[in-house]
Amino acid sequence: MIKINRIILFVNDNLKSKKISDIVKSKLKEKGFKIVAKNYDLGIAIGGDGAFLRMIKASDFDSKCYYIGINTGTLGFAMELSFDDIDNFIEKLTLGELKCEKIGIGEIEISTKESTFKHFTLNEIVLREQDLNTAKFKVLINDELLENYVGDGLLISTSFGSTAYNLSFGGSIVYNTFHTLQLTPIAPLNSKSYRNLLNSLIVPGNKTISIRPEVISKNILVSIDGDNYKYDNVISIDTYIENKEINILRMKDYDMIKKINEKFLK
Repeated sequence: MIKINRIILFVNDNLKSKKISDIVKSKLKEKGFKIVAKNYDLGIAIGGDGAFLRMIKASDFDSKCYYIGINTGTLGFAMELSFDDIDNFIEKLTLGELKCEKIGIGEIEISTKESTFKHFTLNEIVLREQDLNTAKFKVLINDELLENYVGDGLLISTSFGSTAYNLSFGGSIVYNTFHTLQLTPIAPLNSKSYRNLLNSLIVPGNKTISIRPEVISKNILVSIDGDNYKYDNVISIDTYIENKEINILRMKDYDMIKKINEKFLK
């Protein structure tokens, strides 16, 4: 049984989200829940998928609390609830009758000549040359050479992020609860001189995907869940899923196949 007492709301800055936030606050307080600004058991994002992502970042990918989203945006694939679900959700929350999915978080280590930098990702990391020239990367899986990549860039997504930017480049949809990484090429070159994978590759999260830039591609533009960073003299970028997870609440009747049909096919 999931027990929740202290709740924080992460609300998009638009009129619709704010109005729904006021309704949710009132209903939660009526049921005895405390609305707080820190030290919370549950984070509720109100908005679109971006609001959910901002909530996870703001909580520093905290593995000790729970998360859920109420969709007031357009797609809202990451958001479990609609406005019509709110009363039922609060009732189930009061009774502890919700289920929890553990979502694997990607861990990223960027090594340069000067230092090593650590990041987490809920969705994806995208690697390109800083000047957006053709990138040349050596790609290894657990130190085994996969390919000498040449193209516009590479995207590495988590299972949760498989339905985000990854889909734009023809990547596959992966069940949220699978702890996998997906390597998806962005406009790879294929000619007599260059041979690259044209499709995405899915590997278990306990495998490390290592990207080692060739000499001409040492200065890298790294996008992590939409945040851009520039790193010079990059030696390697390693991505893996180890022990980091977050807890997402679901209604008992949640089904990802149904979600895919509703959000992408209707």
